[in-house]
Amino acid sequence: MKKEQPYRLIISGGGTGGHVFPAIAIASAFRSRYPDAEILFVGAQGRMEMARVPEAGFKIIGLWISGWQRKISFSNFLFPIKLLVSYVKARAIVARFRPHAVIGTGGYASGPIMLAASRFKVPLIVQEQNSYAGLTNKRIARRATKICVAYPYMEKYFPGEKLVVTGNPVRRDILDLGEKRQRALKHFIFPENGKTLLVIGGSLGAKRINESILIELDKLIDAGVQVVWQTGKIYYDDIKLKIANKDLRKVRVYDFIKQMDLAYAASDVVISRSGALAISELCIAGKPAILVPSPNVVEDHQAKNAMALVNEGAAIMVRDREAMEKLVDETLKLIYDQHQCDRLSKKIKAMGKPNATEDIVKEIEKLVVCN
Repeated sequence: MKKEQPYRLIISGGGTGGHVFPAIAIASAFRSRYPDAEILFVGAQGRMEMARVPEAGFKIIGLWISGWQRKISFSNFLFPIKLLVSYVKARAIVARFRPHAVIGTGGYASGPIMLAASRFKVPLIVQEQNSYAGLTNKRIARRATKICVAYPYMEKYFPGEKLVVTGNPVRRDILDLGEKRQRALKHFIFPENGKTLLVIGGSLGAKRINESILIELDKLIDAGVQVVWQTGKIYYDDIKLKIANKDLRKVRVYDFIKQMDLAYAASDVVISRSGALAISELCIAGKPAILVPSPNVVEDHQAKNAMALVNEGAAIMVRDREAMEKLVDETLKLIYDQHQCDRLSKKIKAMGKPNATEDIVKEIEKLVVCN
């Protein structure tokens, strides 16, 4: 691609790690290819992207926007006002920054900026992580130039001629974990001969997974399992208080794990929700996983994500309603069964798409060279 000037991209998506981290992965890959590229993020005020994006080295502007609640809420009465105010601000951002392309990774934060960019006829790329398309992405789809997806058969949500199956972008630092295990164990102050369990309930935490670990934590401690546990910010203080009197020499508890590559590298087994990004990361990391799909998602799509792996013999699933009774017992059964761990690891690794981020960057390049 011939480069005539520094490229300018706006990237928007937020609310959860499932939207934020793919956005950061795309930005990092584009910047590694074009170090002088100007990349501006647009997110929602008060949401996690306002902290995570600057930590990754990018500038972000927050909009006064929130999602539409699926129940009667005062927030819904403010929604039209917030949308209008955010749209006006988004237009000003686009007019001032003059991007060559705008990339939306989903979540309500991306709606106003994508709409504003389309008014200025800026090329749009939508990146949809799930097998069930999000509301914002579906609304933006007809204005988009390209739509990058992780699953086949997405024509039921988007115009087929715009679709490109790329997979989901993941953090580059989890692409090669093999050489990081010793450093990771040292980071968590664990001996090398122990078995390590990573517990993650998504970037915001998962109440049922936390409760299931909490009531059976003594079993894990007694079995000598080393535990790295991301609780989510809203559960952290309560859990720390409840486990204060336990033997925590092999238990590390965090509200949010910033060095997730080390957490994956240290782990022998992972307990996780089965959102699209979590699945993509587990496939790249190649870790034996016990998936606990959230029942509080549209069309039960996390269960469908999990079953896609279970049917290939690549993961174990424990239903949310069964987690309190079964989760820790299934974990102990798996973590000391090396043959089963090796089999799951090989199967899940084969389902990864390690080139997803680069393939999306190639689609961006095709647009900016013409703009």
